[in-house]
Amino acid sequence: MSASGTLYVIGTPIGNLEDITLRALRILKTVDCIAAEDTRHSGLLLHYYGIKKPMVSYFEHNKKSREPQIIEWLLSGKSVGLVTDAGMPGISDPGSALIEACIAAGIPVTVIPGPTALITALAASGLDTAGFAFGGFMPRENKPRKQWLAAYGEFRKTVVFYESPRRLLETLTEILGSWGDRRCCVARELTKQHEEFIRGTLSEVLAELGGRDRVKGEIVVAVAGADTLVRPSETWEEADLMDLLKERLDQGLSKKEASQSVAEATGRSKRELYNLLVREARP
Repeated sequence: MSASGTLYVIGTPIGNLEDITLRALRILKTVDCIAAEDTRHSGLLLHYYGIKKPMVSYFEHNKKSREPQIIEWLLSGKSVGLVTDAGMPGISDPGSALIEACIAAGIPVTVIPGPTALITALAASGLDTAGFAFGGFMPRENKPRKQWLAAYGEFRKTVVFYESPRRLLETLTEILGSWGDRRCCVARELTKQHEEFIRGTLSEVLAELGGRDRVKGEIVVAVAGADTLVRPSETWEEADLMDLLKERLDQGLSKKEASQSVAEATGRSKRELYNLLVREARP
């Protein structure tokens, strides 16, 4: 039995066609076939670089019917390049199903790194990048949407997700009501001519975007974590502060470290918070 081919997961530009690696171009030229989310869209990239290869469509609504054919090609020894409309296949993308199927069938999968909208937006957001959660697209249905809001609302680091321009204002309003007025960044049209970053608190960003006739383009949203709620320091009740301090202690922080962390999150004095802990510890 001949060795199977390889599925190459190829990162492609998220806007600017020059954002592609030399390795990605080489692989695109050497694979036997390219599976693309939209053959017309990816065809523009191939034409730009003078690459001529057979292409098949592989998208959300045909992935189940197309998958056996691609697996058969790979098992026969052919190599296939997987590309999405923009960025890295498999990230909030139907390509993840094909990648899983290849792994299950013992077919080699090689990733050719490239641009990713969520990382590009996060890097320019001005928010914490030491840890983050990627929420994909917020669900449209009511129950999954509430579950999404509850789960990511508790996350203590930056939350990054995708949203359509049509639902952006509604989503930001819902997040503001559920999570509070945190810092955020809305990244629009990344790497394209009209690239824009709208930064501020959720209420400030909503005011800015709400004053426009319409919001256009591909959207990535980054929102600060649960520890960074924007709230006037004088509105924090002592009981609330103690709850935050105890959470930090439960996480293994010392009194000094807990006081520092809560001071950064609330704007209250580190000394005041440390004294609260000392007083609480007294018999």
